[in-house]
Amino acid sequence: MHIYTDPKELQRQCLFWRREGLRVGLVPTMGYFHAGHLALMDCARKQCDRLVVTLFVNPVQFGAGEDLDKYPHDFDGDKDKAESKKVDALFVPMSRDMYAPDHATWVEVPELATHLCGASRPIHFRGVCTVVAKLFMLTQPNVAVFGQKDWQQLAIIRRMVRDLDIPVEIVGHEIVREADGLALSSRNTYLTEEERAAAPAIRQGLLKLADKVRGGERDADKAAAFLAEEYARTLPMGRPDYITLVDPDGIRPVKAIEGPVLAAVAIQMGKARLIDNILIEV
Repeated sequence: MHIYTDPKELQRQCLFWRREGLRVGLVPTMGYFHAGHLALMDCARKQCDRLVVTLFVNPVQFGAGEDLDKYPHDFDGDKDKAESKKVDALFVPMSRDMYAPDHATWVEVPELATHLCGASRPIHFRGVCTVVAKLFMLTQPNVAVFGQKDWQQLAIIRRMVRDLDIPVEIVGHEIVREADGLALSSRNTYLTEEERAAAPAIRQGLLKLADKVRGGERDADKAAAFLAEEYARTLPMGRPDYITLVDPDGIRPVKAIEGPVLAAVAIQMGKARLIDNILIEV
């Protein structure tokens, strides 16, 4: 595994691989690898000849007061984990090498960024789209793998790729969970022991909501109210940012549940903001 810090050096290598007819896979991350990241690497590894993993805490997707300076990191551990997954290139750039002092170009999909996380993090997805577009230009991937825990992010990236005719296949990987159902996240390290013990109620509530919808509930507002009441009872230490049912592709809130619907939640647990979702087929 070769570690790259210079974006242009990585780009030259990836362009060489493409000229050689090799299939390049990409897994963008912000590091502090857990089993979820490793599952994305395994998924990409099966679909490519050369695997690139990026490790970059992207400053432009963090708003004021968010955890940019406190985001967990463990470079040595990440390097070892990436090597164990036979990663060919680990890209670890500095912010100054990704964004010039007079950087003035942004990529965004505002129609899909209005709701869910976009409502309380208004600049977040502009930063995500911009860095992902840059990573696509640098690595020239045939395929890129993203986790479905960040469903809105996945939908936005798919729309960006479609609208800009970027020649990359976007693969969504199912959420990887702890044995008790908590979705894996680097930010789970922020949880206290008490908060960690309570956090599985997030997934349990989503499963109960799915049962209710499959059982005949078709009013999205009533379904969301049911889940809010469930969390008030089972997760009193959690503070919901949103509890919403949306169209899975357009990320627009629905009123009547007439087809597949995504139930998505963001819950503030102490210092950690935890997101989760479930796709409900009816």
